[in-house]
Amino acid sequence: MSANPKTTVSLIKADVGSVGGHHKVHPKQKELAKSCLEKARKDGTILDYYVFNCGDDLELLMTHRKGENNSKIHELAWNTFKEVTEKVSKPLRLYGAGQDLLVEAFSGNVKGMGPGVAEMEIEERIAEPIVVFAADKTEPGAFNLPLYRIFADPMSCAGLVIDPAMRDGFTYRVMDVIENKTVDLACPTEMYDLIALIGTTSRYVIERILRTKDGLLAAAASTTRLSLIKGRYVGKDDPCMIVRCQHGLPAVGEVLVPFGFPHLVAGFARGSHIGPLMPVGLDNARCTYFDGPPRIVALGFNITDGRLVGEGGNEPSDFFADVAFDRARQVANDISDYMRRH
Repeated sequence: MSANPKTTVSLIKADVGSVGGHHKVHPKQKELAKSCLEKARKDGTILDYYVFNCGDDLELLMTHRKGENNSKIHELAWNTFKEVTEKVSKPLRLYGAGQDLLVEAFSGNVKGMGPGVAEMEIEERIAEPIVVFAADKTEPGAFNLPLYRIFADPMSCAGLVIDPAMRDGFTYRVMDVIENKTVDLACPTEMYDLIALIGTTSRYVIERILRTKDGLLAAAASTTRLSLIKGRYVGKDDPCMIVRCQHGLPAVGEVLVPFGFPHLVAGFARGSHIGPLMPVGLDNARCTYFDGPPRIVALGFNITDGRLVGEGGNEPSDFFADVAFDRARQVANDISDYMRRH
């Protein structure tokens, strides 16, 4: 380990233009983003990175030692999005070029400027597995139900019953995106209060989750609402999040299982319809049918001394590509057909 034992994992995303309408990130956009982050890795700004997409959203996953909300890291992401917009999206006349870059000049933090941000500063455990989630054609409230089931529902997470380290439960930090205020609710004690809030997914959004007994950070999610920044509809918010797993936290399988139920979320065409959240592998992270159904990907890594360890180099485990989620996809398609016939 380095002299600084803490590692920061930053996941910052933005829609900076897509090919075929609101469909998919162009390969040249990812290539340029990788080039930008590789330069930052070589000059020591970041330790490691992984660039991917979910639908039309360009996702920048970075590790570093600079802590959360660091202006240098956020400026790196902002400049990367701007460069991709100017050098790829606009010349290719991609749809919605720079759509999520809602202001002109960087002001120290990309929160409130359009891009979505999920970050956590952690002290690495002996083994540090994480799952990185990214969704398209939906809003941050889409994570409310799965996060409830992962960290508060013993019918989904057996560890809440059989792992002594989890018996005290987890504390949810919920943000009111209208009033820009947060409240901490400890489960199971305040479970009913939590449910009373997070059912209103357009207003109350789970921002982070901590283990109640010691405050260990377990999950962090983006809460950006583009319409509240711009004052008008400018596209769905397409959230992202990071979840730590195992050894006193939910197992990877317990983190993934709620997504086997394609629950209804805000999304679909023009952001004004409801549709099922479909779990897909990276190859199928593209929205077509009525600009949907809303999609979500889940990528598995280990964090080792600030580096991203995957199945090959830093290539992640593409969890939702598994055939175990085939039935969820079929159910999502059936729901989509039914919803769209109205």
